[in-house]
Amino acid sequence: MIRTLVIILACLPLFAQQGEDNFYRGIDVSFLQRVEDAGGTFKKNGVQRDALEIFAESGVNAVRLRIWNNPTEGYSDLQKTLEFALRVKAAGLKLLLDFHYSDTWADPGNQTKPAAWVNLDYATLLDSVYAYSNRVTAALVAQQTPPDLVQIGNEIICGMLWNEGRVCDAFNTPQQWGRLAQLIGRGAQGVQDALSSTDSTKIMIHIDRGGDNGSSRWFFDNLLSQNIEFDMIGQSFYPWWHGTLADLDANLTDLANRYGKEIVVVETAYPWTLNFGDNFNNIVGSNSQLLSGYPASQNGQRWFVRDVLNIVRNLPNNLGRGIFYWEAAWIPTPQFGSVWENLAFFDFAGNALGSMDVFLPPVTGIGDSPDYSVSSFELTSYPNPFNPSTTVEFNLERVSSIELKIYDSTGKLVQTLLNTTMQAGTHSVIWNGLNSSGNSVASGQYWAVLTSNGQQANIPLVLIR
Repeated sequence: MIRTLVIILACLPLFAQQGEDNFYRGIDVSFLQRVEDAGGTFKKNGVQRDALEIFAESGVNAVRLRIWNNPTEGYSDLQKTLEFALRVKAAGLKLLLDFHYSDTWADPGNQTKPAAWVNLDYATLLDSVYAYSNRVTAALVAQQTPPDLVQIGNEIICGMLWNEGRVCDAFNTPQQWGRLAQLIGRGAQGVQDALSSTDSTKIMIHIDRGGDNGSSRWFFDNLLSQNIEFDMIGQSFYPWWHGTLADLDANLTDLANRYGKEIVVVETAYPWTLNFGDNFNNIVGSNSQLLSGYPASQNGQRWFVRDVLNIVRNLPNNLGRGIFYWEAAWIPTPQFGSVWENLAFFDFAGNALGSMDVFLPPVTGIGDSPDYSVSSFELTSYPNPFNPSTTVEFNLERVSSIELKIYDSTGKLVQTLLNTTMQAGTHSVIWNGLNSSGNSVASGQYWAVLTSNGQQANIPLVLIR
């Protein structure tokens, strides 16, 4: 079981992680506009706010949006994408644009061409893919919201734009692989030709085989045999479909070594509860769908995402470039239900979950350089917020030399609570809101930092007097 708790305040120079801004801590919120239009609202600490602001404050630095050619319900089209891209960039976030090349969902079992393209011959289809990709990208560039990453197709393990670009089963032929490569190439070229000279957009190819090395190799071996160029490999990883974290780690490590391309887990999720918030049947609702050691709780959700982040961070040759969590804001509303409500980062009423803070960058600046290896401890506190005291609790898996210190929001040491060797087991210590001189400290946010064997775990503590 892979576990490392790393929670830290992103805006403080003390905790800044060099290079972490180039590591995507992303979310997919392609349903957010529809949820908002249906009356959904989002809150943090009881205050209603823009969901993107809440995410950005919690360490998210990128947003993924899907785009459909001509959707019947009016969402995820070009106009809505342009509107939302303005919000994304205004929040200081990077943008991943996900071309489905369909009027609806494109996934391993459905790669239906847009209705307007159904009767096109192959040459005209290639031109249409180029023109559409170019037009969408040019519109984003024109309003100064160019995408930072672009997916050419969504979960295309069996190809896209069926049947011209289909490659599974009877379509697994050299001719079909050549056609798929041409379709991808025309889409990528359309994107690149629309960019300005200062844009640095990367092209991603996305499949849904996060824990399946055999299928991943089959796909990319065949695709790369067509001499196609792209920058990134994207993978979906949902444990109830795609295996264990060990499977993910082994597969991504092999892909990094084999192909030398940057890798992103572009879709992943985990439940914070198995309860329901509406009358729609959730995708995940059974204990049998959970990973051992990762309960359907806020901590279970936090641990899972943290461990996916750490797997990607630790890929060979620094080729792991981040993750995107799907779909982080799809809460239920009376007008628009959700089958994903228990996998979002908000509860059913739109209150931000504490597990969202998993996206805050790893600690640096206190002690040694960051260590993303497996941790031997966990850290919690209660009550939090607190007045006048809070109990900080942690669990050690083995005898450890530990330090537990309190820092203020500027990174200044407030008090050392522990500096000793402790046995394995659960331990707790009370912080009574005093500094090392025995004086009361002011209301505000503080940080409990536990260091053990060169590793750190950190949690925010909010004192309200």
